[in-house]
Amino acid sequence: MTLKSHAHVYETIGLQYATRRQPDARVASAIHATLGDANSICNIGAGSGSYEPLDRDVTAVEPSKTMIAQRTSAFPVVCAAAEDLPFRDNEFDAAMAILSVHHWESPQKGLAEMKRVSGRQVVFTFDPDLQDSLWLVRDYLPQIVDFENGRALPVDVIAECLGADRIDPVAIPHDCTDGFQAAYWRRPEMYLRADVQATISTLAQLPEELVSAAMRLLRADLDSGVWADRYSDLLTQDSVDFGYRVIVAE
Repeated sequence: MTLKSHAHVYETIGLQYATRRQPDARVASAIHATLGDANSICNIGAGSGSYEPLDRDVTAVEPSKTMIAQRTSAFPVVCAAAEDLPFRDNEFDAAMAILSVHHWESPQKGLAEMKRVSGRQVVFTFDPDLQDSLWLVRDYLPQIVDFENGRALPVDVIAECLGADRIDPVAIPHDCTDGFQAAYWRRPEMYLRADVQATISTLAQLPEELVSAAMRLLRADLDSGVWADRYSDLLTQDSVDFGYRVIVAE
């Protein structure tokens, strides 16, 4: 599948993002802790504004007008792409990118811009090499592996581009309020919902017939008890590491 630009993708699939992509407080804590004492922050690929720290001076950058229309915060927002930020060198104490880099047309160029405009960089992303640790990918939609490998940079590549100082794992809680791909790992029935599928970019962009067939199989496995038998160990866990990482460069 050909990767479209971030703006074009979200003009189509971003219509319901504010309903299901609510920031999770535990994930937010992991992200905000890495911002240190930074006060001025540029949020690149800001979407509807999830994870923007309310106690700091944030400038949002978002190329999709659909996503900008869903913002509720009073922070200023600039309609621009990560690859061409309209800011001076070192204009911000820190720049952050939250589940955004894999949507950029040129991730390396965007990361270079991120580094140019800020003294500290914080990227929350996922490791494409660990995608099939999630049962949804491994058992029902293995096509996601090729899809993500075609657009997402490995964590170590992002770290190298930024000259990162550390990479922190972020375990995903079983009741995560932010409906990204791994959020419903202990709530499999949620993946069957159209509104959930619409706010997970892989499910929203893969061919509809492919996703529908996978959901029929998942529904059958839930009804028969196959899923519960296969993943009974997950039902007792509070959080699991599915390869989500916070990358920090200073």
